[in-house]
Amino acid sequence: MRGLAGKTFIVAGGATGIGAGTAVRLAEEGADVVVGDINVSGAEATVAGITKLGGAAIPVRFDLADEASVEALVETAIAEFGAVHGLFNVGADLSPGNLGRDRSLLDTDLDVWHRTLDVNVVGFVRTARAVLPHLLANGGGSIVNTSSGTAVSGGDRLRPAYSASKSAVNALTRHIAGNWGSRGVRCNGVMPGLVMGETQAQQNDVALQKRFLEQVPTTRLGRPSDLAAVVAFLLSDDAEWINGQVWAIDGGANMRA
Repeated sequence: MRGLAGKTFIVAGGATGIGAGTAVRLAEEGADVVVGDINVSGAEATVAGITKLGGAAIPVRFDLADEASVEALVETAIAEFGAVHGLFNVGADLSPGNLGRDRSLLDTDLDVWHRTLDVNVVGFVRTARAVLPHLLANGGGSIVNTSSGTAVSGGDRLRPAYSASKSAVNALTRHIAGNWGSRGVRCNGVMPGLVMGETQAQQNDVALQKRFLEQVPTTRLGRPSDLAAVVAFLLSDDAEWINGQVWAIDGGANMRA
């Protein structure tokens, strides 16, 4: 893909799953990659895989809920590679103590709402605010945010805090594109379907997998590489006329014009 080789991209949430797969794909395309995550050992494992393939990457511990660590993530990227050309926001609090307590409006404690919105939405605000000045100084760049099909579908009667957070991510994506697109900044989003990364594989919810395949016009469940290919494209110069869009990458689960 054009415009990835020799550039530096931050993957904010690159320890496992879609984030790790995207970090590897960007490195395969010749980019330098900063793998940020609160899961340091996972980030280090992703970087080890990249360096084994001959790519350039560094792991950085950071927390989407901690503004100082977000700023340090960007500063470290610039100190190591000299610039930042793009950002992939993929982190979220999917822990059993948070997402696992996100049930229905009447059954979900407010602390779950506060935590979910702080990490999943304000966390992306923090990373975008830290990266945007550098993209503008470069004359442009690209941000890709991870949303979810739950942001646009009514099929999930649980997880209202998570779904609301992803709807907010879609609005944030359009806000960034609308305000800085004329200065060369592109911001798009991806809405993954059921992707079998490490978390889903560990949970091994066979009933969920079966239900997804029964309801979706596809032959298999998603893989991290499916999202990695799309995110790499959206970060590349090949996507220079795509802005403010949120794409469903889900095997056809959300078909819409």
